[in-house]
Amino acid sequence: MSLNRYMSLDFSAIPILDHHAHSLLRQPAAKPRDWQQFFTESADPDIISHHVPHTLFFQFAVKALAGLLGCEPKPESVLAERDKLGQQGWIRRLIQDANITGMLMDYGFQSQDSYPHDELIKLLPCRVEPILRLETLAQQLILRHDTWDRVLDAFIAEVEGAQKAGYVALKSIIAYRTGLNIREWPRSEVEAAFGPIKELARRQGLIRLATQPLNDTLVIQALDISERLRLPFQFHTGFGDADVDLRLANPLNFRPWLQSDIYAHVPWVLLHQGYPYVREAGYLAGIYANVYTDLSLAIPFAVSETDMLLTQLLGLAPTSKLLYASDGFSVPELFWLGAKAARAGLERVLGLQVNNGVLSVSEAYTTAEQILFRNSEGLYLPK
Repeated sequence: MSLNRYMSLDFSAIPILDHHAHSLLRQPAAKPRDWQQFFTESADPDIISHHVPHTLFFQFAVKALAGLLGCEPKPESVLAERDKLGQQGWIRRLIQDANITGMLMDYGFQSQDSYPHDELIKLLPCRVEPILRLETLAQQLILRHDTWDRVLDAFIAEVEGAQKAGYVALKSIIAYRTGLNIREWPRSEVEAAFGPIKELARRQGLIRLATQPLNDTLVIQALDISERLRLPFQFHTGFGDADVDLRLANPLNFRPWLQSDIYAHVPWVLLHQGYPYVREAGYLAGIYANVYTDLSLAIPFAVSETDMLLTQLLGLAPTSKLLYASDGFSVPELFWLGAKAARAGLERVLGLQVNNGVLSVSEAYTTAEQILFRNSEGLYLPK
């Protein structure tokens, strides 16, 4: 049987719980050039202006959105039809068409131009729950407190109280800042590293925390709390913008901690499939009972690789360990495009497994339900 043939499956009726996304901008992009910036991780103006239109992801997005809106497949036409619906009408159209019934939001990636949680929950026609981003919290506390002990005490108190405050998970972007080779540091080195950071905070009124002794110490403190509270802990791994050093974002860096069993009760979530370390992420999810990996960012950004990425994850990772997410940010189109690409990819890949005799049709639907919502529901929103 040809590997290109697969059982025709339809997962559109299966709801989606998007377990990792970001808030929306208050003001939609008005022009194609402004809109294009949301279809790349690059901040290079030349990439955005001249090269994004030639990515397969952008071309897929324009055609798919034009199909939804019933307009010509051109960015100008898509934006014109979008604007006729108004922002709330457009958001509702996308969320409902994608059958997204819940979203978990990391508000650390936003600005004054983004909706805060209390406003976003009124805008989205689905359940919305917040995620606590640790590095953003730490930066705020460093601005507020004069000594490392006070920062650390305040940080611990905030993380200890995260669940009572309504947060359903913790999130770290330490991969962006100092890498995933996390280790313990002597107290003297941590305090010595704090001085220059605090001085910078006094001078500039803001900081980007990227000092390894501080970052590692804070993440380890948060892991200690997560171990006691069983609070899911999301880590950025792999693919991101130009700030991330992919060599230090390989999830295999976590192996010493996972092997030690110190954090055996932490629901450890590898975001973005660890792309390009996808097989590595799938391996870790298959070896360690408390490790999960999600489908986000590379799906839909690497849209032509969707089937290959899903096949690689399914090669070793139990289907009970895979979580759907979009990692959508700023514009609601990304929520919809992620759902569309992932659902269609699962239909093809699981359909092929039915043809190959690996799964029955009912098992394929059960697997899709696990990945699209049941696994995340059980992990973050237990009843």
